[in-house]
Amino acid sequence: MYTFIIFIHVISAVLSIGPFFVLFPLLNRMKGKNKEMIDTSLEVFQAAIRLVKHAGHVLVGSGILLVWQGNWSWTTSWVVMTIVVMVSSIVFLARAFKPNIREFRAGTIDLDTLIKKLKSNVWKYILLLLLMLWFMVAKPNLW
Repeated sequence: MYTFIIFIHVISAVLSIGPFFVLFPLLNRMKGKNKEMIDTSLEVFQAAIRLVKHAGHVLVGSGILLVWQGNWSWTTSWVVMTIVVMVSSIVFLARAFKPNIREFRAGTIDLDTLIKKLKSNVWKYILLLLLMLWFMVAKPNLW
């Protein structure tokens, strides 16, 4: 059963970060498009975010099972740091995308500003997830 949980954990980690790399070409294609194409692209963008969110739920659940069934304590440094980065990424995800898209739809920001903000936030989120992935794979002993 432990091996199956590891498999689920790895698949959910891939689904938590993979869709973000598809968003760069999508954002690049939004430049100079009509409103209908931009709206469609934003819907695809938000669908990718939803996929990442739900994969994150599976990732957290399987991670809890792995720590519980494994030989690690909840106070192990890499476990604590993974949780800290995970909570940070959840807060970041909640503030990084939807509010910017809402501002664009309200007419507060223009398309170029939206694309710049979304690209920047995608990179920041990828870096957060890669940091979390490093803690889970390398399991550094920080204290």
